Amino acid sequence: MYVPKAFAIEDTPAIHNAMDAVGLALLVTATAAGPVATHLPLLLVREEGEFGTLYGHVARANRHWQAEGIGEALAVFQGADGYVTPSWYPTKAETGRVVPTWNYLAVHAGGPVTFVEDRDRLLDVVTRLTERQEAPRARPWSVEDAPADHIATLLRAIVGLRLPIRTLQASFKMNQTKQDRDRRGALEGLRAEGGPAIARLADAQLRLH
Repeated sequence: MYVPKAFAIEDTPAIHNAMDAVGLALLVTATAAGPVATHLPLLLVREEGEFGTLYGHVARANRHWQAEGIGEALAVFQGADGYVTPSWYPTKAETGRVVPTWNYLAVHAGGPVTFVEDRDRLLDVVTRLTERQEAPRARPWSVEDAPADHIATLLRAIVGLRLPIRTLQASFKMNQTKQDRDRRGALEGLRAEGGPAIARLADAQLRLH
């Protein structure tokens, strides 16, 4: 991905935090018939490999897992994003030399993907994915809460995947090239506009600066 120097983040723990915060990824594999893509939650195991390893699962009916890939797969994590109007910049009233932009957070994690049908390994992936999502809840749901035969039936309908990350790129475009006062203006504008997505973008911009 094209990442201007001003927007590049090279701190691996910070990138990992962004990936965990997003959760849902777009897994893309190149094939002779064209690209194949699947949206799915992925679990990041940070300590496994140089940049970590991703785990997840797809429906057995999804032919993605049987497609013969060309080269490595790519997991794309799209974080907070939103439109930024020039009206929020103090510079607009003074010179008018400002234009709209779109702020966003994106992470690309590339590596070889392998698919897993082994029941025990698949159950482990499902269990860990569930535990991560349920951890913040006061009364977390557990895979063991469901009848064993029901879980066994569902496991037969999915296929696990493992992607050791070999390349990791991140672009956090949050008005870094603007003057401090224009950045503050954008932050205030985002907060005033409201909405969950815009609030996440404002929080991301605030953390960066």
